[in-house]
Amino acid sequence: MLRLAFPLLLLTLLAGCANHIIDPRGYDETGMATFYGAQHQGKPTASGERFDQHSLTAAHRQLPFGTRVLVTNLANGRKVAVRINDRGPHTRGRLIDLSHEAAEQLGMIGSGSARVRVQSLSD
Repeated sequence: MLRLAFPLLLLTLLAGCANHIIDPRGYDETGMATFYGAQHQGKPTASGERFDQHSLTAAHRQLPFGTRVLVTNLANGRKVAVRINDRGPHTRGRLIDLSHEAAEQLGMIGSGSARVRVQSLSD
């Protein structure tokens, strides 16, 4: 019995650490955004499509692929609508990773990061 208990406990702990897809309706969070660009150009995203740094896309840990969100740079008020097509950010304390084009439209290329508000959009 003890031999079975340890693997079950381990499995339970690992399942609790896994990312869970969430319902995007009403999603409204504030946090840090970063961007990724040329080094990932053409590589497959978690959704299976190829990354295009010139498109308006983003990576999010939990929102379903295809979800459209409005990202607002809280420092300058600039906004951009992006589509979630990848998983990330993979750095603690970050909410969303944006394509280079999205980051450019938000005016955050120079700083590399920005405090943003992310809100789901209904299609």
